[in-house]
Amino acid sequence: MTEFLTVFLISYVLHALGVTIGYHRLLSHRSFSCPRIVEYFWVMLGYLAFEGSPIWWATIHRAHHRHVDTSLDPHSPKFGYYNAHVGWLAGDGYASHIDPAIQSKDLINDPLYSVLEQGGSWRRAHITAFIIGVVFRLFVLVVFGWVAAIASLLAAVAVLQIPLLLNVICHFPRLGYKNYARDDDSVNVWWVAVLAMGEGWHNNHHAFPGSAKTGMQPWEFDLSWQIIKLMKKVGMASRLNVAVPNNTIVSVTD
Repeated sequence: MTEFLTVFLISYVLHALGVTIGYHRLLSHRSFSCPRIVEYFWVMLGYLAFEGSPIWWATIHRAHHRHVDTSLDPHSPKFGYYNAHVGWLAGDGYASHIDPAIQSKDLINDPLYSVLEQGGSWRRAHITAFIIGVVFRLFVLVVFGWVAAIASLLAAVAVLQIPLLLNVICHFPRLGYKNYARDDDSVNVWWVAVLAMGEGWHNNHHAFPGSAKTGMQPWEFDLSWQIIKLMKKVGMASRLNVAVPNNTIVSVTD
């Protein structure tokens, strides 16, 4: 049991940080800069949690911000909780107003991300992510045994649920609070922030989507931001975009 819990917790934290730091704050919002090898490290940690094509993920998330809580939002709870949670995943292509070639120009020519995108077919991309994720667990099985393999798999499945859950919970006004008045329904939910390594401060994030820091109040702990700051300190990140008290975002380069 000790081995299982240890592997599960370590795997959960690493995969969750991969989603938060790699997929979200780096690819989707470019809130900081880092060498390509560092980028791939974080993104692949998220990918191994069955998150799917990085191009797809970033494009959908950018569309969410552009059309938040309107009929063009890919997953707004205003149009059904089931659709906001998992229903929106059922399609096999982008809607007419969502085009990676337009909205993710910074990603579409990357050789790794292009392969994982599978030509824009959501189903093929999801199947590819599933196969690679399973193969990775088979590797863990061979090297570390079945306990570690199962713990790693369950941690990945748990992490997969967090962004899907966040899409609903953090756009349900009665379940959280706002630091910033906005027209959308985004709210801060503390327990989602704990599970998602700081992503639950969602109202803050919608107020400053380009900020690498989402925990704005002293009590809003943001583990992902602490790690990004550490990366900057040791030379693994060269630029951080950060929201400051006068409600603007500044770029920190030194």
